[in-house]
Amino acid sequence: MKRLAVLGSTGSIGVNTLDIAGKFPSEFKVVALSAGTNLPLLRQQIERFKPQVVSVLNETLSNTLKGDLPPWNIEVLFGVEGLIQIASLPEVDLVISALVGAAGLIPTISAIKAKKAVALANKESLVMAGQVMVEEARKNGVTILPVDSEHSAIFQSLAGHAKEEVKRIILTASGGPFLNLSYERMKKVTAKEALQHPRWDMGKKITIDSASLMNKGLEVIEARWLFDLSMEQIDVQIHPQSVIHSMVEYIDGSIIAQMGITDMRIPISYALSYPKRLMLDLPPLDLYPLGGLTFFPPDTERFPCLRLAYRAIEIGGTMPAVLNAANEIAVNGFLEQSIGFTTIPEVVEKVMEAHEVKSLTTLDDALRADQWAREKTKQVIEEKT
Repeated sequence: MKRLAVLGSTGSIGVNTLDIAGKFPSEFKVVALSAGTNLPLLRQQIERFKPQVVSVLNETLSNTLKGDLPPWNIEVLFGVEGLIQIASLPEVDLVISALVGAAGLIPTISAIKAKKAVALANKESLVMAGQVMVEEARKNGVTILPVDSEHSAIFQSLAGHAKEEVKRIILTASGGPFLNLSYERMKKVTAKEALQHPRWDMGKKITIDSASLMNKGLEVIEARWLFDLSMEQIDVQIHPQSVIHSMVEYIDGSIIAQMGITDMRIPISYALSYPKRLMLDLPPLDLYPLGGLTFFPPDTERFPCLRLAYRAIEIGGTMPAVLNAANEIAVNGFLEQSIGFTTIPEVVEKVMEAHEVKSLTTLDDALRADQWAREKTKQVIEEKT
C-alpha cells in the first residue's frame, strides 16, 4: 500500500487524485492533505480520508478549521512550513505535487530531499529550478513521475527504450479556445471566454495558460529537465482532437504515441500506481466519430508565449524563473481585468527584456529571480493601466 501526501488537494488534480485513491482503498492510504482557502471541500476530504495531517494557507484558516473538526486527532498546519512538513513526513511514500504556480517549488524540493517519490503536476517547479531539482532527485535516488497528460504520454512512450535511441519528442496541444480566432478579436476576449477550454476541465490559471499557449511553453521547459533532452529534440504540434497526448520519434523513424480520452485520471492513476496500471471505470476511446486526426505547427505570431518560453530556456540561468513569475502575475492581472488577454505576452516579454540574467545553481537563485520578476511585472502592468 502506498501512503500519499496530496499537496493541493482541493484543486483539479488533487480532487482527481483523491477520486482514484478512494476507489482503490487497498492500494492507497491518504496520510496528509494540503489546501489553500477552500475549507468546505477540505473538510469533506478530511471526513472521507481521515488523514493524519492537513495544512492550509494561513494561521487564521488553520484556527477556523481546528474549530470545525471533530476530535479526530488530526494535526492542522499552515503556510509554507506546513507544506514542507507534509512533504517530508516519514509516513509518506509518494508526494503528489499539485499546487499551482511557484508555490509548489519549496515543498516539492523538500519532498525530494526527504527521499520521497514525487508525482509532479506542478510544472512550474521544474521551470523555475529544473537543474536544481533534477540534481537533488539524482542525489537522493528519487523518481519524479509526470502527471501532466503530455509528459505522462512521453514517459509511457519512452518505456523500454534507451535515451540514445530518441530522435525527438512531440508535445501535442489542443490549441485552446482561441485556436482559430484572429489576433484583433483576441484583444477583446474576456476571462469567461478564455476559461472555456474545448477539451479539458482544469483550474483557472492553467486554463488561461492553455489559451495563450504558455502552458505548452512551460511544458517544453519541463520536458527538457524531466527527460534530459536538448531543446532541438522537443517539438510542439497543434492537435485539436486531443486524442494523441504526445509522441516519441526514434532514430529509426518509428513514432510511438500514447492515446486516450481527455480525462486526467488516466495519467494521475499511472503516476500513483507506477509501474503497475489500475483498472479504471472510464469510457473507452472511440475513434470512429472523429473522422480523422489533424496536426499542424503552432502560430507563434498570434500566440507569442510559446516563443517566449523557448527563448527563456535557450537563455537559461534565471530567465525561466522570470518567465514563470511574470506570467503568473500577468495571468492574474487578466483574470482581474487589469489587462487584456493579448497583453499577457507583452508584459512577460517586457519583464524578460529588463532582467539581468544570472546563473542558477541553488534554490535561492530561483526564489530571488521569482521575487524580482513579480515586483517588476506589477510595475509593468501599472504602467500599462
